[in-house]
Amino acid sequence: MNETIPIRNGEGIDKKTLKQFVSSHLLDIPATCLEVRQYPSGKSNLTYEIRFGEWEAVLRRPPLGPLPPKAHDMKREYDLLNNLHTCFPLAPKPYIYCDDETIIGSPFYIMERKKGQTINDNLIRKKNMTIQDKQHISQLMVDAIVELHNVDYKKAGLEKIGYPQGFIERRLQNWINRYDRYKTDEIKVIDNLIKWLTNNIPNSQEPTLIHHDFKLNNVLLSDDSKSITAILDWEMATIGDPLFDLAASLSYWVEEKDSDLLKNSLETTTAQTGFISRRQFIERYADTTNRDISSFNYYLALAYFKIAVTQQQIYYRYKTGATQDHRFAKFYDSVKNLITYAEELTHNKNL
Repeated sequence: MNETIPIRNGEGIDKKTLKQFVSSHLLDIPATCLEVRQYPSGKSNLTYEIRFGEWEAVLRRPPLGPLPPKAHDMKREYDLLNNLHTCFPLAPKPYIYCDDETIIGSPFYIMERKKGQTINDNLIRKKNMTIQDKQHISQLMVDAIVELHNVDYKKAGLEKIGYPQGFIERRLQNWINRYDRYKTDEIKVIDNLIKWLTNNIPNSQEPTLIHHDFKLNNVLLSDDSKSITAILDWEMATIGDPLFDLAASLSYWVEEKDSDLLKNSLETTTAQTGFISRRQFIERYADTTNRDISSFNYYLALAYFKIAVTQQQIYYRYKTGATQDHRFAKFYDSVKNLITYAEELTHNKNL
């Protein structure tokens, strides 16, 4: 995984109680001091590296502050990975789940630490990646999401993790409700966007296992940049429409020609020369899966709305003092930009 940092203010863990728990529940832990550091990039669940000498693992817990109903369910994420990692090796293997909040202040689980590098601007500069390297990474991303959507989720014992019937309708209403609950400021076009999304729901595709947050910074790359070694952050994985999963991925796939509404709101690694376009990504996916992509603009507008709602929830936590992470201070502008861009997509019939 990517580089760690010292634990941020207010997000600490009681190392004494954690050490006692890990030592008593996991075998072959070296009898040495526990070291804990934090992964800095996540904006939802909090993720930590824990070490006993050479033994290392990753701990995940919910974020601080009030949480939406049923969100950040550590037990669900643990159970999903426990079934999935055996048939989809890019998913980490979980070690143990704990619902005793006296240990670190919340439920949590511990999983294997996957080796690899996060694909970002720093890695591209460090590796002096060529146009061909970036094209190859793009193709790896398409092929990985195709492979995920090909998982036989029934054989994997994951049939009960989602309810595919009415998936888009239910998700849309959920995000509308969340936006209303965590609203802080007025955004002019939000009513137009919500009305269009409600009135233009397409027929859903055959359901598959979906990640729901498949993007570059949730993927680890091998040292030689030739393969993907892991897909991370499975908290939102479910059974649903695969085209929404594709759209959720491509909503983060910023292009050089894109509006500043996107460039000022999302990471822009994929805007570099060499990464394939969203259209090329979609077409490679469609050619491989034979899925109908004629309604893809709807899915993409919905995906931008989903990101905006997620960021609005985080901004609400920051504005109300539930978190002191100053990265979130600028999220209101990002929310407004993404909603505006999503509304613009409703007038565009092209992919």
